[in-house]
Amino acid sequence: MIALGIGLSCLAACCYGTAASLQNGAIHAVAATPSATSVAGRLNWRQLRRLVIDRTWLLGLVATAGGALFHVLALSLAPLVVVQPIGVLAIGITVLIAVAGGREQLTRPTVLAVLASTVGVGLFVLLAAGGAAQGSQQAGVELRIAGVTAGIVLLLGWVGARSRGWLRTPAFSSAAGVCFGLVSVLTRVVSEHLRSGVGGIGLGWVVGIPIAVALGAWFVQQAHASGRPDTVVACQSVIDPLVGVLVGACCFGEAGQVGAATLVGELACATLAVVGIVTLALRRPTASSVTSSPAASSQTAAPRTAASPTASNDLSSAINRNSSAMREYQVDRTRTSGYRTQLKLVIGADTFPPDVNGAARFAQQLAGGLAGLGHEVHVICPSDRGPASTEVVGGVTVHRVRSYRTPCHPTFRVSLPWQAKSAAADLLEEIAPDLVHVQAHFVVGRGLVRAAAKRRIPIVATNHFMPENLFPYLKVPRWLRTMAARLAWRDLAKVLRSARVVTAPTPTAADMLRTRAGLTKALARSCGVDLDHFQPATSRPGSADHPPAVLFVGRLDAEKHVDELLRAIALLPEAVNAEIVGDGACRADLTALADSLGIAERVHFHGFVSDEQLRAAYARCSVFCMPGVAELQSLATMEAMAAGKPVVAANAVALPHLVRPGDNGWLFEPGDVAGLAKALGAVLDTPETLARMGAASRRMIAKHDLGASLDAFDTLYREALGWPAADLSQAPERKLTAVA
Repeated sequence: MIALGIGLSCLAACCYGTAASLQNGAIHAVAATPSATSVAGRLNWRQLRRLVIDRTWLLGLVATAGGALFHVLALSLAPLVVVQPIGVLAIGITVLIAVAGGREQLTRPTVLAVLASTVGVGLFVLLAAGGAAQGSQQAGVELRIAGVTAGIVLLLGWVGARSRGWLRTPAFSSAAGVCFGLVSVLTRVVSEHLRSGVGGIGLGWVVGIPIAVALGAWFVQQAHASGRPDTVVACQSVIDPLVGVLVGACCFGEAGQVGAATLVGELACATLAVVGIVTLALRRPTASSVTSSPAASSQTAAPRTAASPTASNDLSSAINRNSSAMREYQVDRTRTSGYRTQLKLVIGADTFPPDVNGAARFAQQLAGGLAGLGHEVHVICPSDRGPASTEVVGGVTVHRVRSYRTPCHPTFRVSLPWQAKSAAADLLEEIAPDLVHVQAHFVVGRGLVRAAAKRRIPIVATNHFMPENLFPYLKVPRWLRTMAARLAWRDLAKVLRSARVVTAPTPTAADMLRTRAGLTKALARSCGVDLDHFQPATSRPGSADHPPAVLFVGRLDAEKHVDELLRAIALLPEAVNAEIVGDGACRADLTALADSLGIAERVHFHGFVSDEQLRAAYARCSVFCMPGVAELQSLATMEAMAAGKPVVAANAVALPHLVRPGDNGWLFEPGDVAGLAKALGAVLDTPETLARMGAASRRMIAKHDLGASLDAFDTLYREALGWPAADLSQAPERKLTAVA
């Protein structure tokens, strides 16, 4: 009978291996869609409900049920210490299925890990079977069994929930193994009671079986969401028998006469098996191994609807546009042997579209452009909705960390430091990037810098931060702002000091990093603008069909000083209108100000607009105005210049880099409303002035071409890695046809 039980256990192992492969693929296919899993690979209840109607997952469930049936039959024919360890065969079966499906390469470490687990448990079977006896339940052990196993399950479940790295999958899988081991024990208990009559079966034992099965199944799904099927199966196949053998030996007397030598041998074999599963869990992805199924890797998430004056309302179309533009710019570079053309990059951003600000826009533009150049690009940023999610948009994989609203700003969200740190560590372990490029030193950026430094991954940083941008939201008193700014710059330096180079959009911004933060490795690298996307209008603004209009694009927040623009409009002729694109905390106050100034009919608040509407606004305006005093470059101003528009801007921070007084516009001193009105009037003086200054803006912005900026960052990455730079001299010209 023992031989038949072993045979049924082998069939059960085949079913379990097949089920693990099917369900792992189904889970990762779901994980490729928006809001499918958390960053750490945790399935939520909504996605678990979606799985129950997935055909592949259901087929895996059927295979699991078949395996459970064979397993129960085996338990009724053979001792627990013999039946339980045979499940380790599922490890090799799972690996073979992955190799046959092209999702895994049979590398030497993988083979050795599988052999260690299989041989370890196989020898354990021989040693256990040699001294096994068909025992009977010992009295008074029910509470001990329930208490010990429940404690182990809770501990492993807690470790799995708190972990974000390689430990997450083994922890959850081991918790499942304990649950399923308990199921085997309870089945054995019920079998013993049946031999003595149904009346001897306690209700707790009968109810405990479905509870343990359900809890174990939940742990298995969570383990599959964050790891490979062979790792999940390996943990279960080792932990399950260890629990079964321990209980069988201690509670049912199945150990028989086990000598000291046999006990030492069993411990050695168990250790070998555990080493095997740890090796499986720690190994890096191979060339053909991915963390999702082929269906998942090709899945493109549904686009988000973003509301942004400086970015497309549709995140998918915006990134796709940047990727396509860079494919048109891609150079046919001939490389020497050993030179890697493609990089695997992680971009860390504490703000990302649909957030409305220049830092978010630059991160989106950089990610899409680098993907268009053929690099593998991952973005890690706070979630815009709350729950963590992962989506693939335009060739860029966007990992959103769980986030929370803040009382300081109606739309800005932040992640908790420990969640961001764990997510960063987990994702860097999974992605294994060549380089990390952080866009801020706040929560996500800080976590990424620490995780990358710990793993010795080269770091490049870009700074978009100025303390003055945060003071109005944090309600910092004016008398305290000087000291607060000094502390803020010191904190920035502490975080970004480990970066090999720190960039800023303009020479002025880079000089601020050197003088205020003491970062001597600061370089100026323009954010860039897609010149082809913002073409000059063919019609001439200021004509009878197009009355004079002053355009502002940006957040309606305190540091933008839009109130000064409205006061200046009130000083200009009634024919001059103002168009305000964007939204923010100050909109209601600005609307009331326009009404009190008697210019409500001349000021049009458009709020958030689509990308197409934004381009139309640039095209129909006469002049662009940027009165903000905390601009490190101002992408909106650059877009207006690309659209061939004159610019009137505050003489503050980096805006003078974009305006040559009398050439493409004028500068005014912040707070000087009369000076602003005079500058706008000078630009609007004649159609010829508008045309001349607009053409000058287009010429000046050419050096900020997005293609050139991306080439500069590409070179910067390679220098940080110590790799040779791209040899552009070997390519006579940029190809203008899209690269598939």
